Amino acid sequence: MSDRIEHQEILTLLPHRYPFLLIDAAEDYKPGESIVGIKAVTANEPFFPGHFPGNPVMPGVLMIEAMAQAGAVLMYKTLDVRPDAATVFFMGTDKVRFRSPVRPGMMLRMPVSVTAARHGVFKFKGEVYADGVRAVQAEFSAKAVENL
Repeated sequence: MSDRIEHQEILTLLPHRYPFLLIDAAEDYKPGESIVGIKAVTANEPFFPGHFPGNPVMPGVLMIEAMAQAGAVLMYKTLDVRPDAATVFFMGTDKVRFRSPVRPGMMLRMPVSVTAARHGVFKFKGEVYADGVRAVQAEFSAKAVENL
């Protein structure tokens, strides 16, 4: 089993699409345990013109969302469900800390690990590293809900 998840598989696992798909690939996938999300931050990101003109910085909330999407990929694969059968919903965050700005041209690596999984609720601990420097750390939770 490969521990690398390429972009085409990400598209089959997540319901998100441009401009809200915030991970390009994932690696170091360990079922039920951990994953590392990957995102290349380009100057063409739709949020940069307004955040901030002349000094582009990736919004912190979008870095948290990117971590959550990596966690969702881990959940979809671990639970062996697809977005047409269930949706992984973000539930909350704790202990969020923003450490360093993320700018165009940076490569994000987002290690996410499961800290608990009970009754369909997964709790995670994650970080965002931008070019090797920790930019964000957070704890967060998500739940897979069967689609109607």
